[in-house]
Amino acid sequence: MLIGRQAGAPEMEELEQGLLMQPWAWLQLAENSLLAKAYITKQGYALLISDLQQVWYEQVDTSVINQRAKELNKRLSASPEAFLCHLDNLLRPLLKDNAPHSEATFSCDHEAEALILRVRSELSGLPFYWNFHCILARPSLVSQHLIRPLMGMSLALQCQVKELATLLRMKDLEIQDYQESGATLSRDRLKTEPFEENSFLEQFMVEKLPEVCSLSDGRPFVLNLQSLYMAVTKQEFQMGQKHQNIGDPQTSSSAFLKGIESQLPNQPEQPVSSAPDFSAPQKEPTGTSGPIQRPQLSKLKRKKPRGLFS
Repeated sequence: MLIGRQAGAPEMEELEQGLLMQPWAWLQLAENSLLAKAYITKQGYALLISDLQQVWYEQVDTSVINQRAKELNKRLSASPEAFLCHLDNLLRPLLKDNAPHSEATFSCDHEAEALILRVRSELSGLPFYWNFHCILARPSLVSQHLIRPLMGMSLALQCQVKELATLLRMKDLEIQDYQESGATLSRDRLKTEPFEENSFLEQFMVEKLPEVCSLSDGRPFVLNLQSLYMAVTKQEFQMGQKHQNIGDPQTSSSAFLKGIESQLPNQPEQPVSSAPDFSAPQKEPTGTSGPIQRPQLSKLKRKKPRGLFS
């Protein structure tokens, strides 16, 4: 059972969909290397964390935010939306550049089958604390955010390789035609051998496969493949919307995706709410280089076909 799932079903569904559209970020917290993604709105947040061994998840609404804020920050008084805005401001730098907010510290603890991500910062001159209580993610969630997107990415990359192999064979035929017409290279060092796909694949398996299969802490996946990951999840989301018989799927899908894309890390940061108004109660109870030049040939080259993702 998801924390905070009992109320506000439409808002919780938005959190789930919004989280799916977020890229993964690589976090280095003390001795813990983690992959994480988060989505925060005025109604709550959804957080997914993995150490490549297990996946943890938390999704809460404003009622949980309000209760936990009172337990951890007895000297602060603010609305749940204001606390969510502050959490968003703290998480954005961490998920974007692996650099926490200048006044925030993050730590991670494992407790039984849970993972606790602790945040400590300052707010309006007072300490601010927050604990993300993440439980083991259900298998369907792991499939939705990792297994299915990774399968889609693998198929997309395989298709890209085939397109590029076809393009190389066409280039070889083009060069052969130039050579038979008497064209020569202006620089011998630019000469290449005809592309042999089978030889290339065999050499790749021997020389490159051991290197690319070293997953390490997941950082290469985050640094190099997030554009493709988001393209695949976006496509799957749109396909799912088309199969739903609710309202106008095309319109609702495009509107939702437009809102999600405006909050992605590579976009200008937009807070989830206006500037929060925090105040301390009057009585505080005791108690957080340049392009490569092409060979100069005597004939004009035909227009080059474009490959997948080019």
